[in-house]
Amino acid sequence: MDSILKELHLTRQAARKLIQLSNEDINAILNRLADETVRETARLLAANQLDLERMDPADPKYDRLLLNPQRLEDIAQDIRKVAQLPSPLGRILEGRTLPNGLELKKISVPMGVIGIVYESRPNVTFDVFALCLKSGNAAVLKGSRDAHFSNLAIVDLIKNILTDYGLTQIVYLAPSEREALLPILTANAYIDLVIPRGSQGLIDFVRKNATVPVIETGAGIVHTYFDASGDLAKGSAIVNNAKTRRVSVCNALDTLIVHAARLNDLADLLAPLAEHQVELFADEMSLAQLQGKYPAELLALAEAQHFGTEFLSYKMSVKTVANLQEALDHIDRYSSRHSETIVAEDLAVQEQFLRNVDAAVVYANASTAFTDGSQFGMGAEIGISTQKLHARGPMALPELTSYKWVVKGTGQIRA
Repeated sequence: MDSILKELHLTRQAARKLIQLSNEDINAILNRLADETVRETARLLAANQLDLERMDPADPKYDRLLLNPQRLEDIAQDIRKVAQLPSPLGRILEGRTLPNGLELKKISVPMGVIGIVYESRPNVTFDVFALCLKSGNAAVLKGSRDAHFSNLAIVDLIKNILTDYGLTQIVYLAPSEREALLPILTANAYIDLVIPRGSQGLIDFVRKNATVPVIETGAGIVHTYFDASGDLAKGSAIVNNAKTRRVSVCNALDTLIVHAARLNDLADLLAPLAEHQVELFADEMSLAQLQGKYPAELLALAEAQHFGTEFLSYKMSVKTVANLQEALDHIDRYSSRHSETIVAEDLAVQEQFLRNVDAAVVYANASTAFTDGSQFGMGAEIGISTQKLHARGPMALPELTSYKWVVKGTGQIRA
């Protein structure tokens, strides 16, 4: 506990030095990190392999934990994209001159010190550091034991670069043990904001125990509604991509909602899923349509727990509805307010869906796999917020800033 607080104090002090860095210095650090990430691929993969050896490959978290040369190259590209983005700092958000001559400006500034709590995703270590540095924030990283060796290697790489700038303390990797979490969640004197990324259990623990302000990046319980007017080819491609591209991510599809008028097309709609051995939990009407047309060993009758579940695996539920309103009601009941999509050619139905669904990201005729900061042109993301205060959806540079009022006068006093 004392050692953690000592490190947090040093991180807080180091955060004050960040304001002295020019945007050019920040970009130079990021580009160097991108280059070193590719150059040190072998070392990073060796550390990652130590973590992978401790996890069952059948565990849904295995894919999240996995690094490979292509993923490291992609990470490096994302870091370079962050460097290319304009600085979010010093922007004049609002400005005016009062009748008494006072000049007011509302200017974007760093949050200060941001804590990130995350599980089994070493890529988050890169993303968080890059976004925090670009936005002038110090970073406190609380990874899980699953990614212990990977995170150590990544932070060592980062600190080697920061040594040349005398800023090694702006990133602190907390111990991976669970006991180290609570001191971080209650370190109000040192941390300005905590963002949890991981399972619903982790997010619930952070929300219940933190005294530091929290932005939730909630679990993704994701739906696709295939309307009576839906195009079969579009729908089949969207469902397959949303479900099977990466099953372990929060924007992966969990429940297909199908209009009863299109049940005859259901087997064709889901045919690509059979190639990926996706297990379906179908309600009675959809089950009847799929029997004999979808592998029997992958087909089961849906039970109550199969709706409102984030599977994070090759499993999915299927719900039949009589109309759009029933689809909207089902989503409202079970959604985690993350990402939802409709497949429909009827523009009026599209608009009603987009207007009525309460989620951070709502799509029409597109895969929910696009809910990603990099895909949204943000360079990278620090999380996908499912709450409504301060930030919602993919969070990147602007969401990691606050603001202050700067007031200039000529000697004015208030009566």
